[in-house]
Amino acid sequence: MKIIAFGGSNSQHSINKHFATYAASLFENADVEVLDLNDFAMPLFSVDVEKEIGQHETAKAFLAKIGTADLLVVSLAENNGNYSVAFKNIFDWSSRITKEVFQQKSMLLLATSPGTRGGASVLEIANNALPRYGAQIKATFSLPAFNANFDLEQNKISNAELDIELKDIIKSGF
Repeated sequence: MKIIAFGGSNSQHSINKHFATYAASLFENADVEVLDLNDFAMPLFSVDVEKEIGQHETAKAFLAKIGTADLLVVSLAENNGNYSVAFKNIFDWSSRITKEVFQQKSMLLLATSPGTRGGASVLEIANNALPRYGAQIKATFSLPAFNANFDLEQNKISNAELDIELKDIIKSGF
């Protein structure tokens, strides 16, 4: 099984990229490729820019990566209760090429943040919206209080109860 994983942030130290990487590592016998949204930087989407340059080649490259996956593991960063600008920009450019951005791929949709809600707002928005763009969301999971519940040195959830909960979701949903 080929997994494409990414955190929905362009932070060099993205906690969501760490979380997506960890979650993807829990799938047995999987070939995991972790994307960095910094590799898909484009000008801010607008119809005026699109009219000037057409479909952006970087958006085409992102869609091609999605196309190689059997499963997507996506952990979205929450900025002011919504998607990060980095994720939204890639999503906007890609959706102008095809509405099926996620190409009917199965998805484990995640979110985390330093706060106790763990990105719950963006997770709810994405869970409602992404299926309209070809995401087959099989399960969702929010990791609250990232700094208290994730060990960056070992790159894993340090809270045993939350770790078991995520592992149970993966065992039963995929």
